[in-house]
Amino acid sequence: MAKVIPRPQLSFWENIYFVEIFKGLATTWGHAQKNLIKGDFPTRNYPDELPALPRDYRARHRLMKRPDGTPRCVACFMCSTACPARCINIVAEESDRLDIEKRPAKFEIDLLLCVFCGFCVEACPCDAIRMDTTLGVMVADNRADFVINKTTLMDWAPADYPATDTQSQKAPGGSLHAQALADFNSGNRH
Repeated sequence: MAKVIPRPQLSFWENIYFVEIFKGLATTWGHAQKNLIKGDFPTRNYPDELPALPRDYRARHRLMKRPDGTPRCVACFMCSTACPARCINIVAEESDRLDIEKRPAKFEIDLLLCVFCGFCVEACPCDAIRMDTTLGVMVADNRADFVINKTTLMDWAPADYPATDTQSQKAPGGSLHAQALADFNSGNRH
C-alpha cells in the first residue's frame, strides 16, 4: 500500500509567487552589481587561445605505437566490449610477425557516440589506447569527420607528451626510441 504524504498548505503570498520572484530578482541584481563594480571580467580570445587542459583530462583518443611504428593494439576487442556506447569498431587481421597473433586492420571510433568515459582505456590489456591528447575541442562540418580511423588515432608525436611518459617516448621520434627499438627487435616486446 502506498504511503500518503500530505502536502503543506501554502499561504496567499506563497501561492501568487510575487514575493519569491522579487527575492530571485534581488539576488540576480546583487550579483550583477557586484560584477559591474568589480569590473574584472576574465575573458579568453577563444579560437586563438585554447584553454590549457590538465594531463588527466579525458580528451580525444590515440593509439599507442610500438617502436617500429605499428599500433600496440592486438585486436583483442576488450575496448569495444567495455564501451557502453558501442562506438569502437575493430576489424582484426592476422599479423605478419610471429610474436604478434593479430593486429587491427580497421580501428574506428565514432566520437559522436562516445561518452568519453574511459572504460576502453582501462579495459585495454596492452596500454594500446589512451585519452590523453588534450584535444578537447573537436569541430567538423559533417558527421563523417567525427569517425576517426586508425591513421588519425596514430597521428601524434612523442614531443607533445612529457619525458616521464615512457611509453610515448618509446614511439618513433621519442627520446627512448633507439633503446626501445633495439629491445623490440631482440625479442623483448611491449
